[in-house]
Amino acid sequence: MTRSLKQAVKQGLKLAVASGVLAGVAASATAAEIVVIVNPKNPATRMFSEQAAQFFVGKSALFTPVEHTEGPLRNEFSQKVLGKDISQVKAAWSKLVFTGKGNAPKEYASSAEVKKAVAADVNAIGYIEKSAADDSVKVILTVQ
Repeated sequence: MTRSLKQAVKQGLKLAVASGVLAGVAASATAAEIVVIVNPKNPATRMFSEQAAQFFVGKSALFTPVEHTEGPLRNEFSQKVLGKDISQVKAAWSKLVFTGKGNAPKEYASSAEVKKAVAADVNAIGYIEKSAADDSVKVILTVQ
């Protein structure tokens, strides 16, 4: 290899490594910390992910789930808490609605809207970015 070719290859490797590092940083920066919330008057104080999942897939009607429209937060919640992708969750709800065994959750476009809906209904359960939580709702689970 000529000296200039070696330098070009070396520079290309540096750029590839730097790009990979930056992509990893960007990916971790977009992953928001998610919390499950209920109305402050709701008696629940703590919940495990497995328990929360029951409400968001229609296996329990004790709480009324409030859902996000499709997007990164919903994707992450569905994967981490429900162990399913969004299409699987929607299919489960479609089956429940079709058989008359449940009503699909209302969907909201932002964490502010989800928080407002949960704050207005003592039986509601939802999830938002931890940074959006305030005293209008009660955090019962931090998603790991």
